[in-house]
Order: sequence, then structure tokens, then C-alpha cells
Amino acid sequence: MADVKMTSIYKSFGNTEVIHGVDLEVEDHEFVVFVGPSGCGKSTLLRLVAGLEDVTQGEIEIDGQRVDHLPPAKRGIAMVFQSYALYPHMNVYQNMSFGLRLAKTDKKITDQKVRDAADILQITELLERKPKELSGGQRQRVAIGRAIVRDPMVFLFDEPLSNLDAKLRVQMRIELTKLHRELNATMIYVTHDQVEAMTMADKIVVLREGYVEQVGAPLDLYHKPANIFVAGFIGSPAMNFMDGTTSGISDKAVELDLNSKLKIKIPCTPGNDAATGSPVSVGVRPEHLELTSDKEAKLRGEVFAVERLGGETYLYVSTESNKELTVHAAGDKVVSVGDSVSIGFSPDTCHIFDGEGKVFEKLAS
Repeated sequence: MADVKMTSIYKSFGNTEVIHGVDLEVEDHEFVVFVGPSGCGKSTLLRLVAGLEDVTQGEIEIDGQRVDHLPPAKRGIAMVFQSYALYPHMNVYQNMSFGLRLAKTDKKITDQKVRDAADILQITELLERKPKELSGGQRQRVAIGRAIVRDPMVFLFDEPLSNLDAKLRVQMRIELTKLHRELNATMIYVTHDQVEAMTMADKIVVLREGYVEQVGAPLDLYHKPANIFVAGFIGSPAMNFMDGTTSGISDKAVELDLNSKLKIKIPCTPGNDAATGSPVSVGVRPEHLELTSDKEAKLRGEVFAVERLGGETYLYVSTESNKELTVHAAGDKVVSVGDSVSIGFSPDTCHIFDGEGKVFEKLAS
């Protein structure tokens, strides 16, 4: 396997620039996930690595060799698409071996590679079936097997689970994570689903409008978002945001007015640009909000929706300032639509974002 290095990557379609100077390194054996909303450039960036799109400017290296001028077949990559792209007239064995047969690989080697891949993916009993006789999950396994037999340096996945139902997506997430460990492979995976990113990745790359917003381990992005976009995108349900104004600033804390009744002091390093009276957004995750009557910070509101998921419950609350908040509660919490509730939270769990969406420095623990 190999590492992947992108240096000052730009991509334009005509006069429209869609990738803006991306610098990124994927380490050997790493599972990296590109995540972001539709149109953020994640699939385009993957296709640039694959050679399916030409780089407008910049360099791409795989295993230390510059490849941005090479055709896909010469880059040492294998790609798995959202659509399974299986030949309907061929059985599973023929689909998986097709690339090797085109390359005139020895028949015994081809057979061994196909059967080894089928064993890893637990589809040996399907080798004689045609694609129309397979479920969606089985077809995706065949597509992955077709990539495995090529022994690529880098696996590329472009939203491979999007066509599967919710339960099968969860199963395939686990299987792909297990496959990564078994193959000890370098993998780059594209998805719009941040839950997939959080549960599968060694490293997440968050993109927005062709720019890299933040790169890091899943929990680093969750606990230390670089800006309000990352904070709102990573985490399910999403982080709650409340508007506030700075009323006092020191080297170690910021005092805020969240509304006319609530003042809080949040431990952080605000930076040199922070000024008293500036508008800010305060972010707090649903699991850090509690139904309480004795917390330091309190908000009151009315429950307008309840989601009971068994082991946990999510309450959707409209506060006195007409701000809607999501609150995580225990699965057996007795709360109904229309109930008035008091919500508490610890200032230590909050994140502050300035008017441009940039986070104040890491909060003190």
C-alpha cells in the first residue's frame, strides 16, 4: 500500500473553479473519509486522485511518485462507485476477474485472487450467480471484490453505501471497517453522511465549497471544531447554537449575555480580536443539555416534539427567545409534547464562535 499527497490542487470546469488549493496527505494504511454537503467537491477531489478528472493546477503523488499526468490504469488505484457497475451478462466470478483477464493475468493466479477475495467478503457461494440474482449488499460486495483482486496501492470509494437501506448501511459500515483492518490498506472514502465518517475514519477531511475546512481524527473534530460549519456538520443530532453578546473578556474566559435573563462565563482563550459587545454564537451539543432545576445556566421552553429511540430520547424545545434546541435525555424520561421544561448546561461544554464563524481557542477542561 502507499501514501497519497496532494499539493496545491485546483480544479476548474470552464471558468468555474470548484477545488481551491487543497493540500492534503493520506498516510500509508490510513482510512481517510472526505465528508461534506452535496456540491462541496469531495467526489471531484476523489476523481482527481483516480485520474477520472484532470488537475487544473497542482500535484498528486502516490507512493512518492507523481501521478497527476498518468491515466487511471497506471496509478495503482482501484475505485468502487455508488452504482455497482457490474456486467449483467457475467456471473460474480467473471465480474470479479474481468480486469485481471483483460490484463492477461495467469489463470491460476486470477482464480486464486478471486477466491481469496470472495472468502474475505463471504461471497464464495455467490460466484456462479448473475448480478440480477443478488441483493444490493451482495452486489456491493462483488464491486469491492473486483477492486480487491487488483491489489491496488490505494482503494477509492465514492459513496458506495448510498443505494442501500438503513440497516444494511450499518452492516456494511462495519464490514468495510473490518476489511480495512484485514487488508491493512490505504483507503479514501467519500460520503455526505457524517455518521459514516465518524464511525469508519482514522482521519476525516471536512470540505465546503471546494475548501478544506478541517482535517483530524473523528473525536478531535467533534470536541474541537475549527469553526461553526464543522461544529454544526459533525455530530448527530447537530450542535445547538444560541446567539449571544460578549459582556466581558479576560485572558481565560469570556462573559456572555445569552438573553436578558441569562449571563454565563465560558472558560476559553478569546484571542486578540475579541471585543466587548461583539455578537457571538454559543454552541452546545444535545448530550450536554439537561432537564434540570439546579444548574448554573438555565433556559426555559416548551417541548414541541419527542423522539423516543428506546435507549435514548431526543426532545425538541422552543425556548422563551424562540430558539429551538435539541436535548438528549434518557430513554425512559417521562416528557410529553406541550410540557414546560427547564434546561441546564455547564459552561465548560460550550463552544464560542465569532461573527465570522471562527471558534475561540480551545476551552479549558
